Amino acid sequence: MAAELGLGTWVLLAGGAAVAGWIDALVGGGGLVLIPLLLTGAPQIPYATVLVSNKLASVSGTASAAITLVRRVRPPGAVLWWAVPLAAACAAGGALLATAIDSAVMRPVTIVLLVSVGIFVALRPDFGAQARPHPWRGWRAAAVLLAVGIIAAYDGFFGPGTGMFLIMAFTALLGQNFLTSAAMSKVINTATNFGALCVFLAGGHVWWTLGLVLAAANICGAQLGARTVLGGGTRLVRYALLALVVVMSAYLGYQQFLGSQAAG
Repeated sequence: MAAELGLGTWVLLAGGAAVAGWIDALVGGGGLVLIPLLLTGAPQIPYATVLVSNKLASVSGTASAAITLVRRVRPPGAVLWWAVPLAAACAAGGALLATAIDSAVMRPVTIVLLVSVGIFVALRPDFGAQARPHPWRGWRAAAVLLAVGIIAAYDGFFGPGTGMFLIMAFTALLGQNFLTSAAMSKVINTATNFGALCVFLAGGHVWWTLGLVLAAANICGAQLGARTVLGGGTRLVRYALLALVVVMSAYLGYQQFLGSQAAG
């Protein structure tokens, strides 16, 4: 299969994976770059292989960004100790569900959630600006685990906006600022990507050469993105989140409109 791709295509895909890694490290959404690029740049690759390659790249890049951010930000470890295995299991369950149900049913729901988040953040400039940590116990602990489980299952099933939804949950429920929440979201997002990847790998359709090349490029982009986040702080995360809302809402709305037109 490697012979079917020219040098220019390899360079294009690797560059796209690096850009996707940078975007994922900021606030998430790199799959919106890499998956369409794989589909258009190498249309001979089966769709299942495209999905597996994207997951392999994203789990590698997100993990590297998570390590960099956690070393600098030091988020509360107790939350992650409980949330990581839960996230991996729920994402795997969501990926299994995706094989039985058309994930397109989630598109209009996701658009509504994205717009709601964008409006809330735009109208609350103080939200996520400063940390006002709440203790990890009682109903807050239960609410965080419930939110992580739901978002992780969503990531395995559909995916767009997972990192942003995690940032909002950690900020709202634990009183963290956007920077700390972003670091925590990268750890959880690594677990969700890994859980979904395990399901996809079990189904086969793996092209390891492509996946590993994209993973290496994604890691490079993610490291640059993690340093961009650390340099820009909470203000940058806020702007990146709002930009993601606009781009993803437009992208999903465009897909929804095209789907409706095609069905009609």
